[in-house]
Amino acid sequence: MTLFPKTLLTRAFLLITALILLSIVTLAWVFRQASEAPRAQQKAQLVVSTINLTRAAILSAAPQWRGALLAELREAEGMRVEISETTDTSTPLDEASTELHLMTEAVRAKLGKETHFASTRNGINDLWVSFHIGQDEFWVAIPRTRIEQPMSRIVLLGGGVAFLFALLGAYLIARQVARPLQRLSKAALQIGQGKTLTPLPEVGTQEIFAVSRAFNQMSFDLETNDKERALVLAGISHDLRTPLARMRIAAELSKDESLRADIEADVMQMDGIIQQFLDYARLDAQEQTVATDLSALVSEVAQRYESHNVRIALSDLPRQNVRPTLIKRALSNLLDNAVKYGDGEIAVNLRQTGGHIELSVSDRGAGIPHEHLESVRRPFVRLESARSDASGSGLGLAIVERAARAHHGELILAARDGGGLIATLRLPLMSQL
Repeated sequence: MTLFPKTLLTRAFLLITALILLSIVTLAWVFRQASEAPRAQQKAQLVVSTINLTRAAILSAAPQWRGALLAELREAEGMRVEISETTDTSTPLDEASTELHLMTEAVRAKLGKETHFASTRNGINDLWVSFHIGQDEFWVAIPRTRIEQPMSRIVLLGGGVAFLFALLGAYLIARQVARPLQRLSKAALQIGQGKTLTPLPEVGTQEIFAVSRAFNQMSFDLETNDKERALVLAGISHDLRTPLARMRIAAELSKDESLRADIEADVMQMDGIIQQFLDYARLDAQEQTVATDLSALVSEVAQRYESHNVRIALSDLPRQNVRPTLIKRALSNLLDNAVKYGDGEIAVNLRQTGGHIELSVSDRGAGIPHEHLESVRRPFVRLESARSDASGSGLGLAIVERAARAHHGELILAARDGGGLIATLRLPLMSQL
């Protein structure tokens, strides 16, 4: 199980967001590298100017006025100037930062290598820089606010707003890509369920426009072909009914009982095949869903097969929204197959499993080879060596398959323990239809 999101919208949004963050981090790093040396030089110049001005002020002041001068510097400029004492305690400046190292090197280059730096002196946390006047060593405390330049709130606020706009743009771009694909996916699902498709809007970029137009054309062609096929099947089946009726009348007038029985059997077989053609052509695709008692519906259909000793096991289920005629036709086809190939043992089960309802028909016939379980669902496919013969039309399971898809369900074919076949019509519950 992967934690990576599966939807295109989320993936595209996260990818674009990651690219934006990577770009921001890269630009920040490049800016820092490019501006580090100039900032160090600027700070070094500030320190050097401060030390030179302080030294000049001390040298130009009369000895009796130095105390007042140092007090004035502290009051007006916020700088402490102290003479080094042996009892002083200090913490050397940490020069691990590239910018600080460049600054201290630049200051020493102009003031002398004997210049020292400290981050704390006598408990006072500032940037302390030493200089000499004769044999005396002085320390100047430069407020860190003059050296350190923290990012202003305006810059942070502006950067945050820009990032939010970038995220909004990333979402809109990802949505513009994902939304047409979502519409296309829903439309394809509707076509697979046999529903009438509302044409996709042919708008957007050139590629999306081309895909939408091609999909609409494909949908129109499929619907046209399906209607033409249904019309042809219905027309042929209807036209065959007339000669079959004449054959039945001729058989009834025949004095040869054996010949009459054979002709009637052939006519009934052909009539059954024609009925399957008609069922497949119509399939009641436009039948409305109705709240139906499935147990009563299954019992009604199963009563027609009482002579074949069909065992029925029904669960008490709430009424479901289904197309009753379509369900009856599907169950009849499954039972017809079981009667033909079931070897005399047929069972019908109706039960609820989780969020689905399962209607299954089991038999003890020869079954269907595993490699043909999918192919037998297609129209006009007959397995001569397994469960079918020349008397079938190859539409029985195809009708059941289409009925399942019309209810958002599926037809499941599986081998039965001990031999035989289990054909299960698996439908979602009413709340999920």
